Amino acid sequence: MHIWRALADIPSDLGDTAVTIGNFDGVHLGHQAVLSRMVADAREREQLAVAMTFEPHPKAIHDPAHPPVLITGLDDKLDRLAATGLDAVLVVEYTLEFAQQTPQEFVRRWLVDGLHAKTVVVGQDTKFGRGNAGDVDTMRALGSTMGFETDVISDACAVSEAGRRWSSTWVRDLVDNGRMVEAAEILGRPHRLRGVVEHGDKLGREIGFPTANLGVTGGMIPRHGVYAGYLEVLDARGNGAAVGLVGDRMPAAISIGINYTVGGGTLRVEGFAMDRKGLDLYDAEVAFDLVQWRRPMLDFGSVEALIDALGADVAWCRDVLHLD
Repeated sequence: MHIWRALADIPSDLGDTAVTIGNFDGVHLGHQAVLSRMVADAREREQLAVAMTFEPHPKAIHDPAHPPVLITGLDDKLDRLAATGLDAVLVVEYTLEFAQQTPQEFVRRWLVDGLHAKTVVVGQDTKFGRGNAGDVDTMRALGSTMGFETDVISDACAVSEAGRRWSSTWVRDLVDNGRMVEAAEILGRPHRLRGVVEHGDKLGREIGFPTANLGVTGGMIPRHGVYAGYLEVLDARGNGAAVGLVGDRMPAAISIGINYTVGGGTLRVEGFAMDRKGLDLYDAEVAFDLVQWRRPMLDFGSVEALIDALGADVAWCRDVLHLD
């Protein structure tokens, strides 16, 4: 999948495209269903399937004091958009200046002249242009004069078996409450945190549970506590010891929160890769995939009691991940 970050990146000989627009936070099963259908329809029309998305999220620009909590960072969003079969994604830098375009200016510059759209795929509640002045009827009218078809795609395929519409809001609520199994059912995969491994206080190494301390760059921080999950090295980033581990998905016990037992006062996101010894992951880019929540962060009163609790946590994680 091609990733373009400006109109200048788009090849002049692109050809005809089908274009859809959205934030796609989480790229959950609802997004996947709609995008997969769009891709299939584009193939029948012999058009390239392209999605336009925004970075940062528009709400972060219009209300910077209350930026939205996003399920996924941009890198993971792009990976998951690629999995739907899209041919390309245009990542638009969202600014107040961009937001001042009229519906006509936006469609002409970005969709028609920029992306060569012959089909524009929208939802029934689509809004666009300055002050959200444009809607589906606006898009149809502009299409009739600018030479593209407007395809209003139904989200009927984006509804769970229980009849509830899959949504990013639903996922955020589940993640915030540590309900990872249910969140994964909507996302189609475990919730992921991504970041670079940093140096910590090395307490874990001293007590027999060495952890990778993650400086999170993407992904919504969930309910604090202990999780069963997986640690995956995404990019060694110059760490020679981690090169051979790229793509390796290691079962892990993951803790998120404050280590009260040893007087911690800052949030830590740490993963203990089970059955692995001597790992050096410093400066590597790593993902934590969270499978199931176990317990909140607690003050065990002593390091000895903490060690016992961690041993029980690891045993529980091994059971959840079917390692024994």
